[in-house]
Amino acid sequence: MNDMNELSDTDALYLRRAIELGAATGRRGNRPFGAVIVSADGQVLGEGVNDNASTGDCTAHAEINALRAASPRHGRELLAAATLYSSGEPCVMCAGAIFWSNVRRVVFGIDAVSLREFRATQAGAGDVVMPCRDVFAAAPHAIEAIGPALLDEAAAPHHDFWKV
Repeated sequence: MNDMNELSDTDALYLRRAIELGAATGRRGNRPFGAVIVSADGQVLGEGVNDNASTGDCTAHAEINALRAASPRHGRELLAAATLYSSGEPCVMCAGAIFWSNVRRVVFGIDAVSLREFRATQAGAGDVVMPCRDVFAAAPHAIEAIGPALLDEAAAPHHDFWKV
């Protein structure tokens, strides 16, 4: 999925919010990723940004931070009906955390393959090459993944950050 027309207006709205969060944290020196978790009735349950550069926490990815904000306050049943919007395709760690949280729908912007093109300019920026869909496929329940979506918008914060 690459075209905004393939997303609902609601999906586009919250994916753009995740992209906006990512751009803002990128301007503060962190990797430009953001995430938003939204309940089925439109309540924002949690937001997060990648802040591992500013915190020194290697697990401080946007999706993890959004889940940390949402999961203590909201039960697994509510999270099962929620959507996690991520400016970038969830990595293996984040996909695993999404599984453990019980979130069953993910909409993401830039895909991992496109992201690797940006990150190739940074020494030692390798990652585990495994699409989030492969992690989700191993789950005992279905986790829907929609993306890449709004790819040009999702890629924009990475152009300056990775100096491409």
